[in-house]
Amino acid sequence: MPSTPTLYRGHEGMWMWIVHRATGVAIFFFLLVHVLDTALVRVSPDAYNQVIGSYKTPLYGLVEAGLVAAIVVHAFNGLRIIAVDRWTWALRHQKLLVWVVWGIFVVLMAGFLPRHLGNVFGGQ
Repeated sequence: MPSTPTLYRGHEGMWMWIVHRATGVAIFFFLLVHVLDTALVRVSPDAYNQVIGSYKTPLYGLVEAGLVAAIVVHAFNGLRIIAVDRWTWALRHQKLLVWVVWGIFVVLMAGFLPRHLGNVFGGQ
């Protein structure tokens, strides 16, 4: 019996499904770490200051840029998913909507990255 093609098999929808899940997991773990390091201030203010001080390194600056990228993709892909679930025209134009998500991502990151990385590597 031949298999019936599905909406997500090997096309844009499938790849964006994977991107959405991966960015969601990354954002979740960031929030978990954020809650834990913020809670550290009540346990040991000195340890909290040491942890926060370690965040001012170039490595964490790059991680921060990755976090912003994950949030931007996740947010606009989420809007695409809502559109696809709500309107049949969006389902029929899924490929275009995926390109719109990536276009918005590129524009926003092009505005964010130069200033952010300038602060990370140029220092102030």
